[in-house]
Amino acid sequence: MLQAIGLTSTPRRDRPPAVDDLTFEARPGAVTALLGTAGSGKTTALRLMLELEPGRGITYFRGRPLHRIAHPPREVGVLLGDIPGHPSRTLRGQLRMLCAATGVPASRAGELVRAVGLDGLERRRIGTLPVGADRRLGLASALLGDPHTLLLDEPAAGLSPSESTWLYELIRAHAGDGGTVLYTTTDPKDAVRNADRVVTLDGGRLVADQDVTEFARTRLRPRVAVRTPQAARLAAVVTQEARAGRRSVEVVAEGGNRLSVYGSDCAAVGDTAFRHGVPIHRLAAEIGETADASPALRPPAGGARTEPGSGRQAGPGGLGSSVPAPGAPVPGAPVPRPSASGAPVLRPSVSGDLAAGEGGAARKPARSPLRPLRYEVHRLLGVPSTPLVVAAVLLGSVTLALLLGRGGSAALPAVLAGWPALSPLPPAALGAGLLGAFSFGEEYRYPALTTGRGAVPRRPGLLLAKLAVAAAVALTLGAAVVVVDLQVLRLVYGGELISVPRNWPTLCASWLGLVVGCSWAGVLGAGVFRAAAAGVAAVLAVPVAFVPLLQKVLTGPAVRSAAGLPARLREFAGPQWSPAVDRWLAGGLRVLGQPAGVALSLTLTGLLCAYVFTGLRRKARW
Repeated sequence: MLQAIGLTSTPRRDRPPAVDDLTFEARPGAVTALLGTAGSGKTTALRLMLELEPGRGITYFRGRPLHRIAHPPREVGVLLGDIPGHPSRTLRGQLRMLCAATGVPASRAGELVRAVGLDGLERRRIGTLPVGADRRLGLASALLGDPHTLLLDEPAAGLSPSESTWLYELIRAHAGDGGTVLYTTTDPKDAVRNADRVVTLDGGRLVADQDVTEFARTRLRPRVAVRTPQAARLAAVVTQEARAGRRSVEVVAEGGNRLSVYGSDCAAVGDTAFRHGVPIHRLAAEIGETADASPALRPPAGGARTEPGSGRQAGPGGLGSSVPAPGAPVPGAPVPRPSASGAPVLRPSVSGDLAAGEGGAARKPARSPLRPLRYEVHRLLGVPSTPLVVAAVLLGSVTLALLLGRGGSAALPAVLAGWPALSPLPPAALGAGLLGAFSFGEEYRYPALTTGRGAVPRRPGLLLAKLAVAAAVALTLGAAVVVVDLQVLRLVYGGELISVPRNWPTLCASWLGLVVGCSWAGVLGAGVFRAAAAGVAAVLAVPVAFVPLLQKVLTGPAVRSAAGLPARLREFAGPQWSPAVDRWLAGGLRVLGQPAGVALSLTLTGLLCAYVFTGLRRKARW
């Protein structure tokens, strides 16, 4: 059961709200159509239900608002607009990534691919999918969590008639299995063909909430569609016979050789054409939309209205006594879901579906991704930009290492890192920062975690997963660059020219700390400013702006020294540790004491605080 109560969007400037006091319900086991013209507030209403739009009112999904559902993707499946995915990601990679975000097994992706008829397209890029396959992928994404409720915004937009028929059969099977389906449409005839109940909007307000039979009787009327080469003659004789028989028949010329006859039937029109010798090329009974809405659908001046055929008086929200007023208790008992009957492949069981939250107690929702580490790995490896960046870093480092080694004047660490004096950072650090910036930059450019188009969850688990994966990639990239450069230098110039320095542990720690710090700066910078370019700018700001400033501060006259800090820390801590720990601690302090280390530490601290602060502000605003 879906119950929307008093939904009202926040008006912008001096304009009226896009949705004004909207109240209705969508019952389980039925398909409900939200009908209205373009700009009537249908999409805004869906966004208000999903808490993606600022406003008033509340929506209950089986007795609970969305923010009190522990795992929203397993309760509500959503399709708003186009599929929010990277165009270079494969269809299979997209679904497996969303499986990790939803917390369902990866095998669910294969089941949905077969269920929605996308077999053979698993390796196709999302950006190359035709419109029909794109909508199928969107429906598969909505069904991943085996949700009870489906919210679909214009699901058949751009589809052929056969594809539209398939789509509505699929959502009909979902409703037949006990689920709730709410979809938006602008076509009244589409609503009559595919819905069980029609909720009509006009200007953001509820006009009518009717059973589909009542809607067809009050909003649509039957007609006879005729195609004949003598359209004008047939129209004249049909009208003449209707007047003679005192019958209310209206003949409308549709253009060319087509007529629409209202108030008659196929037999009567066919007999008239036969008697007058008029050839008929097509004769069919159809349902046509009335020119104006029935007066029964227009609310009275006082604001209240009577629902057609029910005799109930509805309030400003437009729904009768079956929906409680705002603030009244709402039935919270979950609707039992019967076993699959029509389409068993659509609803395989998902462990832990809603058992943790069925009692209705207030719980802090675990926003997606539910498996953040697995999600981040799929996100990183599912796009071609990752191997391209790694290949560019290795090629650039090898080229610079050969040029620096040929001159013989550069120090060995700079040669192995491919770091000339003119460059602010080596290629490995730039590549690690770029990959880190992509981790959040892609979330805002191609959002997949939510349908809010930019409303990326700021949960600690997601941030920690991105930092962990970015660090692992940076460490791997840094080690690979050194190994590859060393082998190439020995191959080209000979191994006797390459000697290992004594302080190699400190140099390795500094090198790996630099690449990891740059990757984290890219992650946090893109997360704070919501763009990959901002993450790259945060990486470059360390050597360009902060390091020169700190060098001036640190190279000034020193009054006191931090020498002996490990020994003082050991005395302060109490327990004694071995001299090896002292050496490691002193080495770590020396690494952090470098201008680049201090600058990176300060930058990361500032970005982390900004990330937390902007996340709290966002939560408070919404």
